[in-house]
Amino acid sequence: MVIDVTDQNFEQEVIQRSKTVPVVVDFWAEWCGPCRQLGPIIEAEVEARDGAVVLAKLDTDANPNVARAYRIQSIPAVKAFKDGAVASEFVGAQPPAAVKRFIDGLVPSEADALVAAGDEESLRRALELEPRRADAAVPLARMLHDRAEDDAALEILGNVPGSFAADGLAARIELERAGDPDLAKAFEALDAGNTQAALDALLAAFATADGRRDDLRRAFVGILDDLGTDDPMAREYRRKLASALY
Repeated sequence: MVIDVTDQNFEQEVIQRSKTVPVVVDFWAEWCGPCRQLGPIIEAEVEARDGAVVLAKLDTDANPNVARAYRIQSIPAVKAFKDGAVASEFVGAQPPAAVKRFIDGLVPSEADALVAAGDEESLRRALELEPRRADAAVPLARMLHDRAEDDAALEILGNVPGSFAADGLAARIELERAGDPDLAKAFEALDAGNTQAALDALLAAFATADGRRDDLRRAFVGILDDLGTDDPMAREYRRKLASALY
């Protein structure tokens, strides 16, 4: 979809519309040769997305207020809006491959949509497309773990290095296999939604962990990762973990 926008309708056609669909604004002028080269390339990429992206063209000569508000000093200039704000941008004529990458970055990929669906079949397909994708591997591994298919879960988790969540779940599976009743109670508390009780129980286990300290640390960090960096409980228990380790 390609539309012309002005100073008068920019708020409605770009800012408000971008809250439901990405809007790419092409700032151009009639006298600008590079603008005439870039415009058809952007239009072709947007049209190929079949409504997933909107292209708004703004003549900077006829609409100086918006151009001034967004500090357009050189054209062509392209800004992509999502959720009412500029999400990405570039200045100057770009080759088709670069424009394609720019537009691709605004539209969810097939794997993104599959992860959002969240069912087992979709997650497996997402991993076929992007095998190292942690946000697909971890929920799928959790499904398998819930069915006691731990070998299959560990195989999937082993393909996503660098993920605290994946590493933590793998460590949990290894700890559960050790058969420690206290750790079993900790993970039961976690599954019941009592995260603080689970973390306290895991902390207590460090005193007698012997050769399992690294698995405990990894499982603990995985739980903190699920909580998020800004969660008050996560901040508190990161400090407690440091005390337990050092």
